[in-house]
Amino acid sequence: MATPRRRAAPAPRPSASSVDDEMRQTLTEIRLMEGSARVLQSRLDVVSAAMSETQTAISTLEGVRGTTEGSELLLPIGSGSFVKGKLASSDKIVIGIGAGVCVEKTVDDSLKDLRVRSSELDRARTSVAQQLGQILGATEDYRARLSEMVRKKGGGSVEIV
Repeated sequence: MATPRRRAAPAPRPSASSVDDEMRQTLTEIRLMEGSARVLQSRLDVVSAAMSETQTAISTLEGVRGTTEGSELLLPIGSGSFVKGKLASSDKIVIGIGAGVCVEKTVDDSLKDLRVRSSELDRARTSVAQQLGQILGATEDYRARLSEMVRKKGGGSVEIV
């Protein structure tokens, strides 16, 4: 005589309150990640603005190099605006080195410093952009998980704003 097989008991269903708690926790995680994404986007904007400013300085110095003293120039002041001026000295410029400190350097040394700064800013921009991409990807994963929980619970589609 064969022994009857026992049927496996169905897996216990999570209680409604535990599902609600998990949904709240997931929504909290989404909100935290969205906050992190806003901070990273702000950092990315700052780094991009600094890169643009550094590139403008490099272009201006390259244009000034070899220009004779007393030459009339259009000097960029930002936002596509320029001021007319005369070159007082073509061999030395004043360059900011950080913390509100400026030093006088040759054009070539200043260009080297600015190119190094531009390279560092580019690496920083790449790093922040990667972090932002990771956060946005994780946020989408959490949104999908929350939508699946809502669907399984019997609700309609969910839109998080």
